[in-house]
Amino acid sequence: MKRPVASRTTVTVLVSLVIVVFLLLLPTGYEGALQFRDAVKCKVKILSVDNSRIIDTGLIRTGQQVCRIRFLSGPFKGRETEGWNMLGGSLAQDKLFHEGDSAQVLVNHQGGEIISVNLIDHYRLGGELALSLAFALFLLCFAGMTGLRAVLSFILTILVLWKVLVPSFLKGYDPIFSGFLVTTFLTIVIIALVYGFDRRLVAAAGGGVLGLGFAAVLSILCTRIFKIHGAVMPHSESLLYAGYENLNLTRIFMASVFVGASGSVMDLAVDITSAVHEVIRKCPFLSKKEAVCSGMHVAKAAMGTMTTTLLLAYTGSSIALFMTFMAQGTPLYNILNNNQVAAEIINTIAGSFGLATTAPFTALLAGIVLTGNSPKR
Repeated sequence: MKRPVASRTTVTVLVSLVIVVFLLLLPTGYEGALQFRDAVKCKVKILSVDNSRIIDTGLIRTGQQVCRIRFLSGPFKGRETEGWNMLGGSLAQDKLFHEGDSAQVLVNHQGGEIISVNLIDHYRLGGELALSLAFALFLLCFAGMTGLRAVLSFILTILVLWKVLVPSFLKGYDPIFSGFLVTTFLTIVIIALVYGFDRRLVAAAGGGVLGLGFAAVLSILCTRIFKIHGAVMPHSESLLYAGYENLNLTRIFMASVFVGASGSVMDLAVDITSAVHEVIRKCPFLSKKEAVCSGMHVAKAAMGTMTTTLLLAYTGSSIALFMTFMAQGTPLYNILNNNQVAAEIINTIAGSFGLATTAPFTALLAGIVLTGNSPKR
């Protein structure tokens, strides 16, 4: 007797909840490596600002901004004191505070006496939490139990990346092997949350993992052929100067290519599997060959738009770079030969190759696996 769909998805939800709880309790191993582990982090309100010590030279501002603050949390809640905002001349890193703003600070203290207060950044946690809750609420209201599973998969993905993938890279494990294991695990668990443990999971996860494998191989080959160093990744070079000179940034870059494409790969695999399953459900007398052909037609249509998905995503993240090239009148020959642009080309083409190969792999597997118990004509 076939097990109801509700019971299959319930099992996957329970398993995923257990994994989430385990990951929440799992230490990364870097909790004690905080740069300011002896300082207290608090939320404060800016009561007044003194900009007289800021040196303004056009776009660049240096110096110090002195703010009168009131603590809104932490052991000094309710107290007022002065906080210092150091400006280093970087538009990307510096920030200016105004009266009435909320800020995050680090307090150096000895006993109950405050030694110094450094203003780190604007306080955004409340807004981020509200935005996340609104997103989760929308999913729950619109999709019900499916929305709940989507929220659970979102939380699970964040925890796996933060608690497993990032620490494994920092600890020196092979990034490609670690990245492929993590993306494979996420592919299976997230698709299981959609379908439960049935044959659709085999088809969709199998096609997705094969596509990711192809993208991984292509990312390795292209990175070596194009002679790209992993330091092209933002902030990656800072790791070397922070005591992690043993890291292989190039292999981390290779892993980032197929990790970045894994979400789109899962999406495409589920779309094709669902389409083939629906065709077979409506026409249970289809042969394996006919089911595979139907899947291939769906795959061809999906590939028409999915191949541009990563192109738009990576172009959007690099739009300032392209604007700089155009504003400087850089020839297209030089642009395409630039190492950062070449890295984005690898991201786009290798990831799109993974998507393009996921489509036929999934169509083939879905046509074969999902017709296994169809009644004979």
